Amino acid sequence: MIPIKLSIQGLYSYKEPQTIDFTQLTAAGLFGIFGAVGSGKSSILEAILLALYGSTERLSDKGEKNSMVNLQSDILQINFEFTAGNNHHISYLARYAVKRNPRNFEDIRPAEHTFYRKQDGEMVPISEKAEAIIGMKKEHFKQTVIIPQGKFREFIDLRPGPRADMMKELFGLERFDLSGKTGTLAKTAKEERIRLQTKLDALEGLNPEMLSDKMEEKQGLEKLLKKQEELCDLTGRELQQMQGIREKHLELKVQQQSWDSLERQIPEIERKKKELKAFLEARTHLFPVWEKIQEEELSLEEASVGFTDCSRFRLAYEEEIKKLEDEETSLKEKAEKRSEREAKIRDLQKVLEIQAIQEKRRAAEEKLNALKPDMENFSQQEQVLKEQWEKVDREAEKAENTENRELLASYGNKVRDWQSLTSRSREIREEMNAMEQQVQQFAHQADSIGRKLPPGYRDFEEWQHAQKAAIQILETEKEKLIAKKALQHQAHILTEGEPCPLCGSSEHPAPLSPAPSQDLLEKAKDELKQAAKTLEQIQEMARDLLFLQTRKENESLNLQNRAEALKRIDEELNVLQQELAKEGIRDLESLQTAQRKLEVEIGNQKALQVKSRALRKKLDELRMAMEKNRNEFQEMEQQLLQASSTLKAKEEEISDPDFTAAYLQRSSDTIHQTIAKVREDIRETNNLLDSKRKVLSDTKSKAATNLANLENFKQKREKAAEKLQGLNENFELLRQELGFSDKEHLVQLFALKMDTDQMDQEIREHEKNYSVVKSRIAALEQVPGVNAFRQEAFDELKIKHAAESEELEKIRKQLTLLNKSISDIREKLEEKSRLSELFEKLELRLSYLKELEQLFKGNGFVKYVSRIYLRELCNTANLRFTRLTKNSLSLEIDDNNTFWVTDYLNGGKKRLLKTLSGGQTFQASLCLALALAEKVKSLNQADQSFFFLDEGFGALDRNSLRIVFETLKALRHENRIVGIISHVEELQQEIEVYAGIRLDPERGSQVSYSFG
Repeated sequence: MIPIKLSIQGLYSYKEPQTIDFTQLTAAGLFGIFGAVGSGKSSILEAILLALYGSTERLSDKGEKNSMVNLQSDILQINFEFTAGNNHHISYLARYAVKRNPRNFEDIRPAEHTFYRKQDGEMVPISEKAEAIIGMKKEHFKQTVIIPQGKFREFIDLRPGPRADMMKELFGLERFDLSGKTGTLAKTAKEERIRLQTKLDALEGLNPEMLSDKMEEKQGLEKLLKKQEELCDLTGRELQQMQGIREKHLELKVQQQSWDSLERQIPEIERKKKELKAFLEARTHLFPVWEKIQEEELSLEEASVGFTDCSRFRLAYEEEIKKLEDEETSLKEKAEKRSEREAKIRDLQKVLEIQAIQEKRRAAEEKLNALKPDMENFSQQEQVLKEQWEKVDREAEKAENTENRELLASYGNKVRDWQSLTSRSREIREEMNAMEQQVQQFAHQADSIGRKLPPGYRDFEEWQHAQKAAIQILETEKEKLIAKKALQHQAHILTEGEPCPLCGSSEHPAPLSPAPSQDLLEKAKDELKQAAKTLEQIQEMARDLLFLQTRKENESLNLQNRAEALKRIDEELNVLQQELAKEGIRDLESLQTAQRKLEVEIGNQKALQVKSRALRKKLDELRMAMEKNRNEFQEMEQQLLQASSTLKAKEEEISDPDFTAAYLQRSSDTIHQTIAKVREDIRETNNLLDSKRKVLSDTKSKAATNLANLENFKQKREKAAEKLQGLNENFELLRQELGFSDKEHLVQLFALKMDTDQMDQEIREHEKNYSVVKSRIAALEQVPGVNAFRQEAFDELKIKHAAESEELEKIRKQLTLLNKSISDIREKLEEKSRLSELFEKLELRLSYLKELEQLFKGNGFVKYVSRIYLRELCNTANLRFTRLTKNSLSLEIDDNNTFWVTDYLNGGKKRLLKTLSGGQTFQASLCLALALAEKVKSLNQADQSFFFLDEGFGALDRNSLRIVFETLKALRHENRIVGIISHVEELQQEIEVYAGIRLDPERGSQVSYSFG
């Protein structure tokens, strides 16, 4: 995580919004944040923790938010921009904001805590939290990246168990917890062994002799199959030949039946030939003339009807045209008076304008009369307000005191420090009580386990060695029993003079005695199982005893550290109380009372300032109202003068004063109605005239069209009558020539729906079939054996062939089943061989897995890897620590994850790290923190790492401070970024790039930079 920018508003002493731009600070590699005590330096780290994790170091995230918000602010808001991920290539924004309840100053509303990721130049909301983005919990973040005030040695003070858990979470060591996976593999292997054993038991009766017997049986069936196939093939050829003769015999019978049917159809076919001939002559020669006669009769009827209708329409059109011409003349006379009527409308509009001007003039006169008294009242009110404001302003200047504000800010910080120290003291005392109970409990449990050690053994390790030796003896006895039982299976087949299958000897002077019973072997297995179980119990008790002893020792050390921490807190609280006692303040309640008294005084001062500003604002508003009243009075005078001149001009524009005189006293609504009525009448007259002209034009056009149609229908009627007469004469002549004497029969032929193509096809089809059937009968009668065919002989041959085929199929099925049986036996023999090989490999795998289970049991491997990481951490830290201590001290870690120090000034003897002085402890903590940050940097595959220290330099002398500072400056060459928060002046003189924090009594904490 690399910081980019931090914006703070309303947190502790940060009253106004302040922004810390880390861009130039981090570019320097080593930078500082300096300021006086209580200026708000440590609040920067609190703000980063709030933005990332939603809680601070000093206060919890529940119930104490009211103390975080600045007492003069209604909102706390933090925006923190930073980069994270591999090589810090992703930019993020963390936002944290809370607000006070407007109705209850002490009540803080729930916080808004959101994260954003930069994508395509924009910040996009995301659901991930800080742990997922940075890859650390808050506790680990405070130990590797940002180390708050008073927490620098927390990594050293951790107990071995939590320290190992921290390494496990930071570096993902849970991947080395293989006990579960090993157990799963062992369980799977055992299940697989049972499965293989079950399959082998099912194949126990199979042997190669069974396969040889089946092969001999197969050879006999194959010979029988070949003989039966030859016999069946001969009968089949005879049956196939007779089948061909039978088919031709059946075909001859069918053709003879078809011949009889065709003979019976001949009279009907002759009738259809005659009917088709008459229909074709009538449709070809007479029907076209008949259709033309029907068409001309229809044309003659249409022309006659049209002529009659047009004659009737001519009279109606003449009457309608006369009526429309009279109406057009009347509307035309009315439309010619339009200009005269429009002039009167314009005069009425002028009357409306005159009435509006008169009304405006009356309103201006009334407004002028109303404004005159207000101008006199405003002047008197201005004098009174001015005197009141000057009096309150003088009182506010007298009450102003900047020292009270500084003292109030100081009291606020001291109240928070007192509460924090008291709360921390109470928490440590509770922790110490719990630790004392834990130490007693561990001692009691260790004594309980120690009492289980049998007499004759010095410790559990000696008991384990004895139990392992007993197990080895039982294993040897069991193997002997198994070997003896296996050899006994071969002993009963030994024959004098024949070679032994194991050693090859032909003489057997002392064959093996009968095998031990199965009960004896099972008893040996049970004893071995019970002995192994006892060993596991011994090992478990030994581990538990070691664990309890280690925990007891660690808890005792932690109890001592807590006591030292409690002493430091009590000393800090005592210093604070002595400082306040000089001012006459003896307890927290007195301090809070003094704080509230100052708040009341400052509140009264603010009230006078607020009242002064309110009176000044009221005076300014009154003067603005006076100016507005004066401008309005002048505007009304101007409007009155303008209305009088405009009224005279409008009266001169009226063209007919006599006409408008009657309307001057009428209402504007009446005049508007009159104007609208006249305009509507003019518009309606124009529309009616246009409509009449269009209707008249359309009617004249229709009358002309009707006259043309009348003449046309007359000519068509005469032509149709003449043409119809010629067609009738031609039709009669053709009918007589073709011999159709009956006209009604001829008309029926015209109406008849006959499919001539189908009828012609039926006739031709009959003639074709007649010829084909006749020739086929003659051909079949010439084939030998067709007429002499006997169905009984054919059926007998068919039955014989079916019996022979059935016997052949039976033999084939027997052979198929035999082949299947041979294949199954061969596959099972191969499967038996394969399963036996797998079973042997699985037995070997189970033995290996059992050993791995013992290694991984109880997270042993994870603890081992964690110990390696801690040792590497010590080695990395020693590169700096030995130099800082001038090669007099070095760090080590024991098997219980406890830190030790090798003291080379005292013969290389070892002592606990916690026995170092305050300055040496700071040096060790610094080196371990830098080493831990370096490991985290490598884990995140980052090219840079960031490290923030808050205080911690007060315990160092000038020379140690110089060495530490040189170490920190050297980190820049390692691409490391280190930020230091301190009030130590020596550091401020050495660090060129820094941000300065200053507490302003009015504006709160203010940020400035060394680079301008």
